[in-house]
Amino acid sequence: MKKNLIILSVVIFSSFMLLTSCKKDEVLPDAPIVNAPATAIDVDANQTVAVTFNVIVPGGFSSASVSALNGTVAISTKPEVNATTGNVIVSFTAGNTAGAASVTLTVTDKNQKTDDATAVLSVAEEQMIITVTSNITANTIWESGKVYILASRIAVIDGATLTIQEGVVVKGQAGTGANATALVVARGGKLMANGTAQKPIIFTSVADEIMPGQVASPNLDPQLSGLWGGLIVLGKARISGSAEAIQIEGIPPSDQNGLYGGTNDADNSGVIKYISIRHGGANIGEGNEINGLTLGGVGSGTIIENVEVIANQDDGIEWFGGTVSVKNAVVWNSGDDAFDTDQSWAGTLDNFVGISGSATDHALEIDGPEGSYLAAHTLKNGTIKGHPATELGDFRDGARGTFSNIYFFGFPNPADAGRGDLSLSGDKTLTSFAEGNLVFSNLQVTLPAGVALNTVFRNGTDVHATSVALGANTVGADLTKFTGWSWAAVSGALNF
Repeated sequence: MKKNLIILSVVIFSSFMLLTSCKKDEVLPDAPIVNAPATAIDVDANQTVAVTFNVIVPGGFSSASVSALNGTVAISTKPEVNATTGNVIVSFTAGNTAGAASVTLTVTDKNQKTDDATAVLSVAEEQMIITVTSNITANTIWESGKVYILASRIAVIDGATLTIQEGVVVKGQAGTGANATALVVARGGKLMANGTAQKPIIFTSVADEIMPGQVASPNLDPQLSGLWGGLIVLGKARISGSAEAIQIEGIPPSDQNGLYGGTNDADNSGVIKYISIRHGGANIGEGNEINGLTLGGVGSGTIIENVEVIANQDDGIEWFGGTVSVKNAVVWNSGDDAFDTDQSWAGTLDNFVGISGSATDHALEIDGPEGSYLAAHTLKNGTIKGHPATELGDFRDGARGTFSNIYFFGFPNPADAGRGDLSLSGDKTLTSFAEGNLVFSNLQVTLPAGVALNTVFRNGTDVHATSVALGANTVGADLTKFTGWSWAAVSGALNF
């Protein structure tokens, strides 16, 4: 028995020595190899860039860690566990300070072997003024605190979204004809311009010295117009025109991004809130200026609220068909009409102010349909200040719609000036009024001394109007909606 135990012990010891010898002679895979980018990477201060490291891991990938100088980092992509090759992509956000920066990546394999490499970066001073020279063809963000210069007519094309953050200032370079600058949201494109009451988005001219954080221009008068184009938004909603889709005024026919109209009344062109459009209306041809805000075939899925247009050489806001509604709008010193509607626009303008200037033709110009599609719009809760050269409104070509709770004041005696009245022009318009397709209700006016109500409100519209003392109106706009963010309010132009 003792002999057997001795033999067993020898066998076990021999086996142990054999196993130990095998493990001692085992060759482990080489350590990982981490390859950093061969050249330095440029990045602006406070901006983010991707840094790609190539890794070779014979022992199988296990983990990775990263560190940085003059910025912050996070690993966004890495190989799967046990992979022997792949890329590690690091997201680097530069700090505030211009100068050198670096990203160091360490890779560990399954055998706890490691390697590291360092990518070199160069941080440049952050660009605060950016010139835009080409169309927006992919989703793009214009960032708060910056100024963007439109070097030409810039279009947000079909399928792309331009996001303009609060407080951005957009400036158009000077130009006329085909070189007039403008921002065009083409059919199928989207503009997400979400300003706030504290930080409105401002569209103006390069001649304007205004910078982010300011509301009133430091150097331009609110009467100066025609220095650049304007904002044009185009959609796929129905219009009453010569065809389902036609070319918008203000854009050369050669530019197909100028088409508007379609069959989708719920079309969505984005969001426009708390914006101020100034000093626009550049002329692209004889009698063909760009409006401050042009809305062509824009659908009801689009949100437009808290909009100001100042000193535009043509109309302040003009609708060409579509179904979009606008809330809280002020137009000051328009060169032609303050508010102009065409081609069976079928939306609502609610809570609006028109402040006429020396070049304002009509406070309201309301046109009828141009084709077989018949629709009507609504204007309600408005306050309109006149000028000795301005008419209250011209309703023509079979105009249709409902106009209620509007207060007019400051207009001249029509008998003296040949201006200052609200008229229905042409048999088509008179018929539309008689048949109930053109409706007026609860209009109020402060008349010049000695002027009769029916001298101002003609063609039978006086039965829907009332004369009130200056400031005694019980209808009109809620002016508090424009406080703080609009130049008109800040300048005192709304202190009626």
